[in-house]
Amino acid sequence: MKDKKIIFRNILIFLLITLFFQVKSLSLENRIVIKVNNEIITTYDLENEINYLSILNPNIKNIDENEKIKFSKKSIIQEKIKKLEILSYFENPNIPDQYLENLLKNIYTKIGIRNLNDFKKYLSLNNINYDFVLSKIETEALWNELIILKFSKKIKIDESKLLKSIKDKSNNISKSYLMSEILFEISQNEKLEQKFKEITEVISKQGFENAALKYSISETAKIGGELNWINENSLNIKIKQILNKLQKKQFTTPITTPGGFLILKINDIKEEKKEKNIQQELDKLIVETKNNQLNRFSIMYFNRIKKDVEISEI
Repeated sequence: MKDKKIIFRNILIFLLITLFFQVKSLSLENRIVIKVNNEIITTYDLENEINYLSILNPNIKNIDENEKIKFSKKSIIQEKIKKLEILSYFENPNIPDQYLENLLKNIYTKIGIRNLNDFKKYLSLNNINYDFVLSKIETEALWNELIILKFSKKIKIDESKLLKSIKDKSNNISKSYLMSEILFEISQNEKLEQKFKEITEVISKQGFENAALKYSISETAKIGGELNWINENSLNIKIKQILNKLQKKQFTTPITTPGGFLILKINDIKEEKKEKNIQQELDKLIVETKNNQLNRFSIMYFNRIKKDVEISEI
């Protein structure tokens, strides 16, 4: 009987010790790592962010853990800053469900998923909450709406210039580029040449996509810097001339822009011969030019408001 009591007591002690270490382990795992003003970011948030970013860009799974953590920190900090600005600007921020569904469709079709139900199943298999994804997309949509409200009057489009570029194409050939970008900044202690050398070394060893993840301050960093097809007529003359000298898979030296320094890589070039519908082509170029300018305004505005935000790692 005494032996049974001793055995029972030892089992109880073992269970208590195990429970103690499990609780301690969990508390260590989910701890606060960053504060953005009064907003906190935990290790649990970082893990969720990595999972989310991995569905946008599967290449993230191939980078080492430290780089994943750095990138997820950068991504969450950006989102927190945007949320703070959105809440200070909109009284009751919300995006219509139909618009959110269209944005979701853009995401899941890019990764080869056919419909929303299959996307929800895919998220579940990857331990990602659907409402979590929806919230992130809504934040980005509200940020874009904020940028449009603030800067739409500052957009400058020379329609006569765009129209002339269309009419000057006597051979009816429309040229477009499929590109990736790295938009980066340099600190006061850095030199542009040295920074570019550092980036090119990462491009050489790990690929352009991973270099974009590591260095780019653009929102496209999440998808390895990937851009949509861009018609050459919507680009400014300087960039157009630089790209005309490059071939597929080549990338530019840093191009100075209002938002920082830009490296562009040509992934593909498309030349299409088609009958001219001048108004249709003009409308398309106006939209592309407007979006390009809004993207730059977005980066400039974000960098400006970031200076007033207190970010501290714990």
